[in-house]
Amino acid sequence: MGVNVVVLETDPGTAQSLAGRLLSHFHAVHMTRSGDELRKRVAEERPQIIVVDVEYSRLTDVRRLHHDFPLLPIVCAHRIPDEQLWIEAMEAGATDVCRSEDVQDAVTSVLRKANLAHTASA
Repeated sequence: MGVNVVVLETDPGTAQSLAGRLLSHFHAVHMTRSGDELRKRVAEERPQIIVVDVEYSRLTDVRRLHHDFPLLPIVCAHRIPDEQLWIEAMEAGATDVCRSEDVQDAVTSVLRKANLAHTASA
């Protein structure tokens, strides 16, 4: 069984680019456009990783997801992440924060988290 990823990204261009890159590395990539849709997909798909665009989502969504799924890696993306956002995202339960326009950075981060999660479960 391959690794599944659920992504919350509201920008269509970034979503399409990110999905294309992730599909070359993961079994399935499920794109969502809202916090409610994200929670529903996580419950249905049981992904191994979540990527959340925190520019359009709230860190409370990250906090709730981390509370409900404490072992699930959550990578946060933002157009211009700063140190304060990074600190707040990590405190909310994120495992990493990346620039949303830097798709390669997000993919690298997701791959790193998938590898760590897989190694920990083995």
